[in-house]
Amino acid sequence: MAPTLTPQPPTPSPVALLKPGTSYADAWQRCLTVAPEAFREQAAGNLWAGVWRPDGRTLPATTPVDGTPVAGAPRLDGDTAQRAVRAALDQHRAWRHVPLPERRARVAATLDALAEHRDLLALLLVWEIGKPWRLALADVDRAIDGVRWYVDGIEPMLAGRAPLDGPVSNIASWNYPMSVLVHAALVQALAGNAVIAKTPTDGGVACLTLAAALAAREGVPLTLVGGSGRELNQALVRAPEIGCVSFVGGRDTGAAVATAVADLGKRHILEQEGLNTWGVWDFSDWTALTAVVPRLFDYGKQRCTAYPRFVVQRSLFDAFLAAYLPAVRAVRVGHPLAVADPADPLPELDFGPLINAAKAKELTDQVAEAVDRGAVPLYRARPDEARFLPGQDTSAYVHPVTLLGPPPSSPLHHAEPFGPVDTIVLVDTEAELLAAMNASNGALVATLATDDRATYDRLAPHIRAFKTGHGVPRSRGDRDELFGGFGASWRGAFVGGELLVRAVTRGPAGERLPGNFPEYQLMP
Repeated sequence: MAPTLTPQPPTPSPVALLKPGTSYADAWQRCLTVAPEAFREQAAGNLWAGVWRPDGRTLPATTPVDGTPVAGAPRLDGDTAQRAVRAALDQHRAWRHVPLPERRARVAATLDALAEHRDLLALLLVWEIGKPWRLALADVDRAIDGVRWYVDGIEPMLAGRAPLDGPVSNIASWNYPMSVLVHAALVQALAGNAVIAKTPTDGGVACLTLAAALAAREGVPLTLVGGSGRELNQALVRAPEIGCVSFVGGRDTGAAVATAVADLGKRHILEQEGLNTWGVWDFSDWTALTAVVPRLFDYGKQRCTAYPRFVVQRSLFDAFLAAYLPAVRAVRVGHPLAVADPADPLPELDFGPLINAAKAKELTDQVAEAVDRGAVPLYRARPDEARFLPGQDTSAYVHPVTLLGPPPSSPLHHAEPFGPVDTIVLVDTEAELLAAMNASNGALVATLATDDRATYDRLAPHIRAFKTGHGVPRSRGDRDELFGGFGASWRGAFVGGELLVRAVTRGPAGERLPGNFPEYQLMP
């Protein structure tokens, strides 16, 4: 008689836990230890006139990672912000006369301090804006390495140039606090300007506060204030003391800023969103496409250079799907600090939560509405419970979705979703390809994947993106790589490399900066 086999229960999946030493409370306590002048027990301060101040009304805030409370931005009123701007002008008038070697030394010392506290800055980014550990570290490193490039090579960039008449005001989105906002601020200061930065309302308070504290200790003239854009607009955009406005954000807010600076004739750098597209035409290297698709989901496509739209030649659609679907199924989403064992390294993820639960709901509703109006859902990912903590709040998480043919009435048809939703549009002619790739009246980046170089060379000039790749993604870039946008995706001076320094300094009389201005457009 054959032995009776007793069924064995399935092996339970390991229960995830928070990596020891990475809690928000741990990070906050480290901030109190590193920069006690900038942090109180329950809130961060504002920095103006060279002093950390407990002013402003701090509103409740939560982390997108699990919905638990974190420190919110201390929101100043308009009158106090005006006083901060006037104090920044006083700093500017003194700083612009500081010799370049001393400015270089102070900025270099700031970079050393940022490098010393690299892991803490990255951990704050994880909690405050939901970045996976790998991408949080990269954000910090790009800021440090990028500014070092300017420290080492600033002298020829400043030849024949002078600081502006007033400080540079920076209003930036929450998604890249270090590699965009801190990077820009330190280069602006290196070029001889005092700097004002507005803390983004949606996240990054503690990270920016710590970075500002480290810079202020080295004597860099930095002002950091929080508040609503509407209330601070008069001070940070329209005030006569401001020498330049640098804005990174959406088109709606950017349009209001653009109107204000145009009316005032004020120097400006306005980076706005655009629908970045990836075209596929007479293409056959599907292995390369499969390899790149997961990378395009970094940080849940919450990037100005994300690619949320594929424009695909109809006759290639079956081959495209065969390459695309296995790749999108490999995208990893979860709690950025959840591990199976305390000794495990932090997880390798493509993204964690979106910036908040409200954005997650908005995007989910847009997907549902698009499907109701005719879009075809090709793929919907399901959460992997092993990548989340038991019982955690996951209301800010959206898993990858792919839609075919978003209807023209849907925002997903013509605007950047700023989340992990891909849309696919099928085309039959080159004219349709170009029209679909230019759906948003200008973009920052684009890619055309085609086997034939001559086809790329013929079509690429008609794609309204500042950077277009031949089968490879383009990015904002670092160091000497220039950056800007076509159409409504950019207004004012282009940046990157020497152009960033030129944008925040004065050159010879009659100089025309490369950029998109009301009276002219000049490509570099």
